[in-house]
Amino acid sequence: MLFVLARHGHSTLNVERRVNGDPSVPVNLTEQGREEGRALGLQVANLPFDLCVVTRFARTRQTAEAALTGRNVPVEVEPLLDDIDVGELEGSTIDEYRAWKREHSRGDPFPGGESLDDAACRYAQAFQRLLERGLDHVFVICHEIAIRYALNAEAGLDELEALVHDIPNATPFLFDGEALARAADGIQRSAA
Repeated sequence: MLFVLARHGHSTLNVERRVNGDPSVPVNLTEQGREEGRALGLQVANLPFDLCVVTRFARTRQTAEAALTGRNVPVEVEPLLDDIDVGELEGSTIDEYRAWKREHSRGDPFPGGESLDDAACRYAQAFQRLLERGLDHVFVICHEIAIRYALNAEAGLDELEALVHDIPNATPFLFDGEALARAADGIQRSAA
């Protein structure tokens, strides 16, 4: 089994340095993001994907479309991999979001949203569900935080924000089945 996880391409809110955790708010890729999606497609062109998984956010689907142009790969939406629901902080600046995080614990929900631990549990569940499908090659286009948590948990770190923090847009991260299972277990333990 091989799982290729990638963050969506550069979006309009990356330019504005704002957060978005509501999939009903339209946030599209920039031209740079579309180009990043095409470049991601070149990097994974020789992998025979059985499935591509995206979130409910348009920017993940647009990245998948750019990366898989000309290929016949089924695409499914997995809401468990959605970006964190930041509630009332929707549309806030990255600095405002980070300031709120500094003043609260991982278990504190964002006002009107979910907690980082709640989101982590969703990600662990999503990864476990993907593993249970038994597919050979899966392409996952999701959000920075899910990939960050997977990388840090797979490395055996108890702090999901520790070693790896900044995940570049449209960059593939490869996990075999055992590594993704370790990531899911580690995320679950850290968030419990």
